[in-house]
Amino acid sequence: MPHRLKRLLHHLSPIKDFQASFRVAYRLSEILLLVVCGTIADCDDYDAIADWGEENLDFLQGILPYDWGAPTGRWLTIFMNRINPALLSACFTAWVRETWPDRPELIAIDGKTSRRSHDRGQDLPPLHMVSAFAANSRLVLGQQPVREKSNELTAIPVLLERLAVDDGIKGALVTIDAMGCNATIAKAVRDAGADYLLAVKANQPKLLRAIELFFRDADPKMLDKEPPEFDKGHGRIETRTVTVAREADWLNGDRRFPGELRLQDAAAIVKVESRTKLKDRCRFDTRYYISSRRLSCTSAGGVVRGHWGIENTLHWELDVDFNEDQSRLRKGHGATNMAIVRHLAINLIQSAAEPPKRPRPLSRPRAKPNPNPPRTSVRRKRKAAARNPDFTYAQSWAQISVNLDSEPCRFVQLGSTSLAGLPVSFVLVKASELGPAFRLHVRAAGSQGWLNVLMVPAVVSLNPAGGPMPSGPFRANAARWGRC
Repeated sequence: MPHRLKRLLHHLSPIKDFQASFRVAYRLSEILLLVVCGTIADCDDYDAIADWGEENLDFLQGILPYDWGAPTGRWLTIFMNRINPALLSACFTAWVRETWPDRPELIAIDGKTSRRSHDRGQDLPPLHMVSAFAANSRLVLGQQPVREKSNELTAIPVLLERLAVDDGIKGALVTIDAMGCNATIAKAVRDAGADYLLAVKANQPKLLRAIELFFRDADPKMLDKEPPEFDKGHGRIETRTVTVAREADWLNGDRRFPGELRLQDAAAIVKVESRTKLKDRCRFDTRYYISSRRLSCTSAGGVVRGHWGIENTLHWELDVDFNEDQSRLRKGHGATNMAIVRHLAINLIQSAAEPPKRPRPLSRPRAKPNPNPPRTSVRRKRKAAARNPDFTYAQSWAQISVNLDSEPCRFVQLGSTSLAGLPVSFVLVKASELGPAFRLHVRAAGSQGWLNVLMVPAVVSLNPAGGPMPSGPFRANAARWGRC
């Protein structure tokens, strides 16, 4: 079983099964695995997930027993309504931290409302989920559910405290919209060892007015200003000018009136002026930000644009690809738990490598490969997982798992392409997290590209300690889809 899915099930194990042991037909781990895999495979409700489980029962039984087959949609509804979402969210955060141990550089925090999750019969508003999103790696780091948007002020410090365990966000830059322009949240970010970039808008009228007057009356020598930056796309031309003032001591001065907002360790004030030319009009906007990091104009502009990755990447995909706004789950903890499952699915899909591009028979070969090929959309990856269940856990479509024995192997099969009988050269690299496994870079004779293969030696030893690599022709058998 691939290590990311194995780790996920391991981290979900603290969720206790509430069934009596003598009545257990479907283990909780089996239900959670089915819900996660079905969500990846383009299923947006419990009945569709159950149907997918029936059709792909052999795949599921290769991971867990499923002695009584796949559970029905009604079983999934009952179980997901009863699971404690706080425990599920904590398991999610622990899984992300172990699976992707690199510390994020830029974290965007924002909330999203599942618009049809309201329950008028119980007079309950729709679910509002505050999420932390690593903008550079496009991964969801954690979430905190609230019932109203105004409760973000209490949810963000709780989310930051969970992310800060074991210095999880130390050194990162946390960006929050105007709702987070609050002394408590700024202190929570600094206590976690991170820096903040907070938007200043009309919800802090006195602070906004003070910053406007500061930039109006400031000496130009105190300001760092770069030439305008132009951006074109989506039917508009945008011109952005970034100005940074690093003289922010006046925000922490003692001669201030009581009750005024004071942000801990404020070190820079950022002003972004934009002019957007549309088809029939022009739009002018001026936005202000306060940061605890002494940013340059270039880095400040990149961070401000990077914050919108949570809107353009995470929230847009949840709405368009996962149809979250159309979900009518509203009883028990169903809406909250499924929102967390969608975050699980997005992380697994986003971390999957790009599929190999098949050459077109009538197209001319490129003189040079495209250094920035277009990314495969989440929707296409979900449909690929629905067609081929192995993609549910195959993190790279260009990788296969090969078991070796002491006899020479005969062929390699990648999808529908057979390399039977062709000698290949190879280089071994130790894959530390997989124990006695090695990453093999293979190139068939006469081919242009390299194939990545995961090798798990059964009998022969392939020099794990270093030294000269084996040489000569190599042939492999017993190929199956898998991941490194």
